[in-house]
Amino acid sequence: MAKIRLTKNELKKQKDELKRFKRYLPTLQLKKQQLQMVIRRIERELKQLITEEKQFRSDLEHWIAVFGEQRTFSSDMRLEQLVRITDVKREEGNIAGVAIPVFKSVQFEETAYDLHVYPLWVDRAVEMLKELAELNARIETVRRQVDLLKQELRTTSQRVNLFEKVKIPEAEKNIRMIQIYLGDQQTAEVVRGKISKKKIVRAS
Repeated sequence: MAKIRLTKNELKKQKDELKRFKRYLPTLQLKKQQLQMVIRRIERELKQLITEEKQFRSDLEHWIAVFGEQRTFSSDMRLEQLVRITDVKREEGNIAGVAIPVFKSVQFEETAYDLHVYPLWVDRAVEMLKELAELNARIETVRRQVDLLKQELRTTSQRVNLFEKVKIPEAEKNIRMIQIYLGDQQTAEVVRGKISKKKIVRAS
């Protein structure tokens, strides 16, 4: 802790700082609570999306045997060649002052394929793979939201602790110390004044 001056000016400075700390602390505490609530909500959303993704993959199981047919295709005919992501569009949102990504859409490359070469199930398979890709993009975006909000929560919690456990107690301690010192000085001045007065009276 830096050494403070035991003066009236320093006393005023410490009182002003204490007032500012106490005014700012409730705002930080409110932000902390808001972040905690939002993180819980988004984590529930993430859990739901992950459950949906697992269910989606489970629903694809009956396609596995059909997908096995693609092993007979040449490398340029495999399904992954038909579903290519060109862009994941996201907007910037804001929660409790935190900039977060918000999922908008997934853009796919338009790939034409010969219906005489590919089996009938390819249309539906491509559609389902696009749905799965979009679901994964949503999950990735929500995970990023949680990471950013948790990072802000850690910073906010540190500030709350700094104000509650360091800044406010330190300012209160300094104020008491300065007040005691100034009080002692004032008492000493009164005593010196009385002594001087007695000496003057005696001299006269």
